[in-house]
Amino acid sequence: MPDLEKKEEFAVDILGEESLDNIHHVNNPVLDVPAIEKNYLSQVRSYSKEGNAYVFTDGKAKVEVRIFSDEIIRVRLAPQGTFLDDFSYAVKTDLHLHPTSFSLEELEDAYLVKTAATTCRIQKDNFFISFGDTKGKTINRDHAPMHWEESPDFGGYYVYCTKEAQSDEAFFGLGDKSTNLNLRGRRFSNWNSDTYGFGFNQDPLYKTIPFYIGVTDSDAYGIFFDNTFKTFFDFAAEQNNQTSFWSEGGELQYYYIQGPLMMDVIKRYHELTGTHYMPPLWAIGYHQCRWSYYPEANVREVAEQFRKRSIPCDAIYLDIDYMDGYRCFTWNKRYFPDPKKMIADLAADGFKTVVMIDPGIKVDEDYWVFQEGKENKYFCRRGDDYFMEGYVWPGRCQFPDYTNPKVREWWGTLYEGLVEDGVAGVWNDMNEPAVFGRGTFPDDVRHHFDGIRGSHRKAHNVYGMQMVRSTYDGLKKLQKNKRPFTITRAAYAGTQRYSSVWTGDNIATWEHLRIGLLQLQRLSMSGLSFCGTDIGGFTGEPDGELYTRWMQFGVFSPFMRVHSAGDTRDREPWSFGPEWEAICKKFIELRYKLLPYIYTIFWRQHKYREPILRPISLLEQHKPKNLLREEEFGFGDQILVSPVINPGQTSKVVYLPEGSWYYYFGEKFFEGGQEHLIDTPLDEMPVFVKGGSVIPEYPVMQYTFEKNIDALKLNIYYGEGTHDSYVYIDHGETFAYEQSVYNEKHFIVECQNNVLSVRQHIEGLYNERFDTYKLYFFGLPAESKSVHVDGDTVAWSYDEEGTPYISVEKEFRKLIID
Repeated sequence: MPDLEKKEEFAVDILGEESLDNIHHVNNPVLDVPAIEKNYLSQVRSYSKEGNAYVFTDGKAKVEVRIFSDEIIRVRLAPQGTFLDDFSYAVKTDLHLHPTSFSLEELEDAYLVKTAATTCRIQKDNFFISFGDTKGKTINRDHAPMHWEESPDFGGYYVYCTKEAQSDEAFFGLGDKSTNLNLRGRRFSNWNSDTYGFGFNQDPLYKTIPFYIGVTDSDAYGIFFDNTFKTFFDFAAEQNNQTSFWSEGGELQYYYIQGPLMMDVIKRYHELTGTHYMPPLWAIGYHQCRWSYYPEANVREVAEQFRKRSIPCDAIYLDIDYMDGYRCFTWNKRYFPDPKKMIADLAADGFKTVVMIDPGIKVDEDYWVFQEGKENKYFCRRGDDYFMEGYVWPGRCQFPDYTNPKVREWWGTLYEGLVEDGVAGVWNDMNEPAVFGRGTFPDDVRHHFDGIRGSHRKAHNVYGMQMVRSTYDGLKKLQKNKRPFTITRAAYAGTQRYSSVWTGDNIATWEHLRIGLLQLQRLSMSGLSFCGTDIGGFTGEPDGELYTRWMQFGVFSPFMRVHSAGDTRDREPWSFGPEWEAICKKFIELRYKLLPYIYTIFWRQHKYREPILRPISLLEQHKPKNLLREEEFGFGDQILVSPVINPGQTSKVVYLPEGSWYYYFGEKFFEGGQEHLIDTPLDEMPVFVKGGSVIPEYPVMQYTFEKNIDALKLNIYYGEGTHDSYVYIDHGETFAYEQSVYNEKHFIVECQNNVLSVRQHIEGLYNERFDTYKLYFFGLPAESKSVHVDGDTVAWSYDEEGTPYISVEKEFRKLIID
């Protein structure tokens, strides 16, 4: 709280350090603020058991310690002994968590709440809470008891928790932060903000994800502070031995998540907040966007150029200029006289159409959306009961209260006309919410909050999430059995259940390419794996080199979209000349070759809760130096990427994790666990495949499903040891996978003594359209010649380029090459 901190500094200057021992702010005519006492928990006096929770009290305040699973424990503080309603937009309503066992043990000086994996210690004399494993190792502990301060501004509480920060401790997470991956030494605030052209270390940005991971002595844990008010995190910034989190209201409620691996923590965070639903296959192709493509002739010309130049593309976006006076759910008939026909023509050529929708509804008595909202009282009101009004693109607007389930349901129905016109996806923007000249809504705006009413201070950070939730739910109903595609700029923890995200209005600079590299890794660690940047920069002017290097990085971003402002030069792949076009085309084609691999890692995210992008710190947390690495990341568990983020760079040092690795462009072999100097010519980027991997590959297509797959190509890389790979296939656009209509292929690759064997297990009910695999091998020992499949000897075949491969039936169970 910057203003409060300044007053505290003044108090120290006037009264000395001792003034802060028992008060946070003091009565003083210079400061003109009332005395606010820090209220700390005192000694534990008693406890009670309530279901799977223990409630401890110091005689007035209460602390609930609730066991969700062996590794997840929630702590809640009730300063006056009464807990708030147990409600969360972040946590799934259909949790299937339960501990295998739990118990409470009373010692002379403490209570121990134990599960099969975690021990929570509540110190009797000072109410300090600590967490550790069952072997007695403490991993996270309080530095001070939880405390609260009564606010003179809103009549509630500021709530605080301060933990010890170990000398070796590193911190990761918090979602949308434009800073280094390791958060140690920094302080952050969470308040969704429209931050056009944000810079490195600027804070806050568009999203609020109050979840972080701590790593100390090679053990990881997580803290999820589920509080929708403005929250703050200090990672050993003010005091190098303390980390704190606090909020300007609401309840001090946090989940402790046990590791010991960072991957374990992230998976368990997903158990609480959910994973991404499987996107339609076209949503992970290449997307082209601009503010704005209009009129219709311009849209058609862009689409025609993609097909003429044979550059793959699956989606074209329409920004706000497609609307009639920026009125949502309308068409500007001067620019788009027959949108249904245009969208149908684009679809016939393989393009999906995605349109933008903002929350601001123009105050216009002749506008049907405004009429319905006004008649049903769906718009937000201020404390004096007047409607909240502000100016955004349409001019004077009112804003739906998406925290009201009736409003969400209504909003979802408004997409009917767009869906009937053929619109395939929806892009929700300006939903922090942003208001011109004001920033956002005033604090006194009231919200329904699903019956647990509150002011905008409580609802601000979930406004965008609830908007895209209503968009997702509406599209899911209107598009019948097709999976919706949505994208949102603002988000809160749990938004992954409804939408993809992008990092907002970035700048066409090399610094922003690096910022994007950091943001996407952080978002993926924070639950929002389906993430991307505006490739090439939204504002500013990239040259061909920056645009192309960004495109290369975009291939390995889960969401791949070029987007730019209308006052900048064109950003299509051919806009910078033939040399750059050829390289961009090569890499976009690579995206389409890798689609079955990318689709598989989305499945791994959805079903197994694995992040798509994986920083080196996540891959090898046991090596302290790796906690500071930022430029390399795992794209799934079998590909490692190190984007080129500096102009004119002809080589770079790349760290490869333990194991064996193959350079993708040329197949050169590298030993892992060390750094390597890698050449970076303009038409390549450091991309490596892990030894022992099975990488599925499609032929180059101009859009998803353009071609039938007669035989699935599988690239198999030799690597000593035993390795697991997966390939996931389904319809690509329906929810049939929820009824097991899919195929999950599990390949077990064993390499030892120059012998390679591949075993396969298949799960699911999907009937694939192909009958055979084409198996290509990399790194085989030169003497390998004989091939046996399910006991039969098989001959090598050769493709059009003379490359050897093995053709096998897709149901094969075991292959051996010796």
